[in-house]
Amino acid sequence: MDESLNVLSETLKECGLDPITGFYRNGCCDTGTEDHGLHTVCARMTSDFLEFSKSRGNDLSTSRPEFGFDGLKPGDRWCLCAARWQEAFESGMAPDVFLESTHQVTLKIIELGNLQKHAVDVN
Repeated sequence: MDESLNVLSETLKECGLDPITGFYRNGCCDTGTEDHGLHTVCARMTSDFLEFSKSRGNDLSTSRPEFGFDGLKPGDRWCLCAARWQEAFESGMAPDVFLESTHQVTLKIIELGNLQKHAVDVN
């Protein structure tokens, strides 16, 4: 895999290892042709966002042991689908993001300025 870049055009940084996140479960919001959902936004989960996502049919907080998934809780970092983050943003429910850990391809879906409004690592 080529070196991935973040939305700041720098080397993509790790998003999270506890729980381990990323489409490839490598802790980074890397993407590739197999990742049709673009799991590229490194976000910090909030109870409001988790409820929002559940209401949209994507329950991220319930444990699914059959998939090796313990469920997310507020404070966890997770590589979200860019379209879901954008939907949450438009609904006023977007979680904070880590720009240095958010993949550059995200900018095909989300404007950088909108990500920056929710950035916790770079202003």
